[in-house]
Amino acid sequence: MTYVPRLKTKYKDDVRVALKDKFQYKSVMQVPKLLKIAINQGVGGATTDKKLIENTITELTTITGQQAVSSKSKKDISNFKLRKNMPIGVRVTLRDNTMYEFLDRLISVALPRIRDFKGINDKGFDGRGNYTLGITEQIIFPEINIDKINKIQGMDITFVTSATNDVEALELLKQFGLPFKNQTPINNG
Repeated sequence: MTYVPRLKTKYKDDVRVALKDKFQYKSVMQVPKLLKIAINQGVGGATTDKKLIENTITELTTITGQQAVSSKSKKDISNFKLRKNMPIGVRVTLRDNTMYEFLDRLISVALPRIRDFKGINDKGFDGRGNYTLGITEQIIFPEINIDKINKIQGMDITFVTSATNDVEALELLKQFGLPFKNQTPINNG
């Protein structure tokens, strides 16, 4: 028997049924699902310190369990001492089992470790059913050893869903257990 992540089972058994009932879908295939989680970390000091990108790649790979890659600049910007194709960030895209594993660790371990945590903001939706969450410190993940990091950096975590609007996406992410703070209705008008 193969291993199935806890949240993947929860989606198939509970979340799909709850969303189908709430939004009156005719088929379970219409129910929105989480397609991928994209994590992006901008490394501003990478133009002067090449070792910073390598350290960030190692940290993000450790956090996600999947090899991270550097993202390169698209054009020259002289004010930032930036040349075309210089590494300026690190990104990783998670799908299927690794995505559900990361989401589980984010919800149950990492987010509660944020100091004075009162929930995440529900204003990060883009109008097409995707949600972006900004984290200010990578040290909230237990995989990171605080003694071995050179610089505290933030990251953007984007949840890409198959939902057609923000209301459905918000309900999907709530069902997964993401702790949103103020439950104000999103208007898609």
